[in-house]
Amino acid sequence: MREFYESVWNGLPRDPQPWAWTRRRAILLRELRPGDRVLDVGCGAGRFIAAAHEAGADVIGVDIADAALDRARRVAPGADLRLLAADGSLPLGHGEVDLVWCSEVLEHVPDTVGLLAEVRRVLRRGGRVLLTVPDHGRVKRTLIALLRHEAHYDPLGQHLRFYTRRSLTSALAATGFGDVRLGSLGGPPLLRQAIVARAVRE
Repeated sequence: MREFYESVWNGLPRDPQPWAWTRRRAILLRELRPGDRVLDVGCGAGRFIAAAHEAGADVIGVDIADAALDRARRVAPGADLRLLAADGSLPLGHGEVDLVWCSEVLEHVPDTVGLLAEVRRVLRRGGRVLLTVPDHGRVKRTLIALLRHEAHYDPLGQHLRFYTRRSLTSALAATGFGDVRLGSLGGPPLLRQAIVARAVRE
């Protein structure tokens, strides 16, 4: 897995603009509280780290690929950047952060429960997770099945998991999160691009 993402990042520009950058940054900044210690899981080139730091947060970035962290060091100089452990664990102690930002990452991870359990472990009690995943609502799933099934579910593609609002809520509840609140990125159901989930570590 690490080798795959090293190769993906080595093929990307030095500072690629994240998908839906302006809207996703606004989601993150709305959730930040003064003095929050924030973990960006799958931090990529570091744009969200820099934005959260500018908003007054103490930010840690974690990624699976050294090539991503190399870019993040240029985008967010001096940031606390760490490589995901070989066993998939987050390189932090228990209860160290107030907020975990995990945006457009969970769908790339083979073990949803494993990652969410790690997110819960590093959050303090009452800490929050804020995540986004591509939206696969009923209408979109139907259209994909009719028109783009093979291309969309390509086994050689980067997306390994596909979520609905119900399945994402269930995964969060199963890993010890409560007060799950869902929103959307995009307009009416057919145009919704992502599910936005906020939950609290109980």
